[in-house]
Amino acid sequence: MVKLSNHFTELVKNLIANEDGATRGFPNIPLANPILASRPLHMNLDSTQLRQSWPRPSHLRPIVIIGAGDIVRDAHLPAYRRAGFPVAGVFDLRREVAEARAKEFNLPRVFNSVAEAIAVPDAIFDLGVPPKSQEAALENLPDGAAVLSQKPMGNSLEMAKRIVAICERKKLRAAVNFQFRFCPSMLAIQDLVKRGELGELVEIEVRLNIQTPWETFPFLYSESRVEIQVHTVHYLDTIRMLLGEPLRVFARTVQHPHFPKLASTRSSIILDYGDMIRCCLSINHCHPFGAPHEAATIRVEGTEGCAIATIGALIDYPRGQPDRLEIFTRSQKNWTEVPLVGRWFPDAFIGTMSNLQRFVAGVDVALVSPVNDALQTMKLVEACYVSDARGGIELDSIK
Repeated sequence: MVKLSNHFTELVKNLIANEDGATRGFPNIPLANPILASRPLHMNLDSTQLRQSWPRPSHLRPIVIIGAGDIVRDAHLPAYRRAGFPVAGVFDLRREVAEARAKEFNLPRVFNSVAEAIAVPDAIFDLGVPPKSQEAALENLPDGAAVLSQKPMGNSLEMAKRIVAICERKKLRAAVNFQFRFCPSMLAIQDLVKRGELGELVEIEVRLNIQTPWETFPFLYSESRVEIQVHTVHYLDTIRMLLGEPLRVFARTVQHPHFPKLASTRSSIILDYGDMIRCCLSINHCHPFGAPHEAATIRVEGTEGCAIATIGALIDYPRGQPDRLEIFTRSQKNWTEVPLVGRWFPDAFIGTMSNLQRFVAGVDVALVSPVNDALQTMKLVEACYVSDARGGIELDSIK
């Protein structure tokens, strides 16, 4: 039996309330729980009714963005504009970058300093700063502030622990932007498992065979950890959401001759959940041979159904393709494509901010990605790197 994290176990007991006071099951639950997997069969599953978005907040606080790099330009601000979330202004140490963001997205204000930015009353702070700057950014916030911090949570497990300590000492209402949990396809898969449509989960497989333009991320050249910590952390985090904590980890992460300055660009990972669940990740960011054999899929399979999500944003990046979700369910035993309402970028970023806004307003009873839960994801990342360093069984040792 999978041992589920305390965070997920608690969330099973909770309900979230809609704005009208009605309640329903909290969507982020330990989905591998066999009790949930054996819920009554929904004989007439309507795939268009699967949950694909987080409920929007009705009482919005102004958003103050600190750090205005590419991810803020490409995902945060497009998401907030699409959702109609109010952005009070933006600050970046490079004023020209902040001014460019303000002009492109018609923001009302470019702050001259952090002190000016954090003076906005009742704000929710969106930290777009790099991992090495997260501790200092959090220390600058007012005690008790609400904050959405960029992923990963720091650039090491030790830094992640310090970040949690800062948030606890300052009583920050802090979430980490592990937004892949909020992808329309991932929310739909969560809903499928909650409904019992896949049965008991027995397989999760992540397969990437894509060409990532690493040359557009020169800041990664100086990092000692790249692929797992920067990218695959999303999938590890989402697998934890679905299955809880693995028993052990086997991992290898390697370089590629085309990108010798990068610490790693490809990874193979097995997460051990016991004898009845197979969970593996095969990640290759260096496939320069065109679209016909590019792939970016997540397969979640149970005893009675299966869901296969295609992460379109990663194929032919940065142009990308639409996300897709194909399902075979317990109540409808044929493959069906679910019409998705959006994709990872930027739609999932609406979800993380919606959850934080609703939590601060007292509507959502819990954060989906609080810092204490994010710490468990960082521990899993650390375990992958420890496994990589220790290596496997040398063949010469077998006589």
